[in-house]
Amino acid sequence: MSNHHGQERQQERQPEGDRQQERNPEPRGEERGQEPQVGVETVREALMDVIDPELGFNVVDLGLVYGIRIDGRRAEIIMTMTTPGCPATNYLEEGARSAALSVPGIEEVDVKVVWSPPWTPDMMSDRAKQFFGLA
Repeated sequence: MSNHHGQERQQERQPEGDRQQERNPEPRGEERGQEPQVGVETVREALMDVIDPELGFNVVDLGLVYGIRIDGRRAEIIMTMTTPGCPATNYLEEGARSAALSVPGIEEVDVKVVWSPPWTPDMMSDRAKQFFGLA
C-alpha cells in the first residue's frame, strides 16, 4: 500500500501535461482496429546488429539468417550456425531475439535454429565475401 501512495505522490509532482497523458494515453494499434505493420526488412536491419563473436561480422551478411516471418506482433527468425557445434549458438540466438524485440511493434520472437541446408561460405553476402577475401 505504501508503494501505491508513493506513486501518487510522485504523480502529484509531475507537470500537468504528463498527468493528462497518463489519463488519456494514445490508443494502441489494436484499440484503433489496426495491427501495426512491421516489415521483414525492418527486422532484418535490426539483426545486422548481431555480430558473430568468432567471425566479427553480422549474422545477416554471414548468411546465417534463412528466413523472417512476421505475424502481427510476433516475429519468427529461422537461422543456422556456421557449424553444428558452434559455441556461440546461445549467444547468437539470444542476440537475434533481443534485436527483433527492439523493433517497435514486435512483442514476441521465436528463434528457430536449423541445420538444413548446412551453412557454407557461399551463403555470405558480397560484402562479407570481400571482407573475408573470398570475392
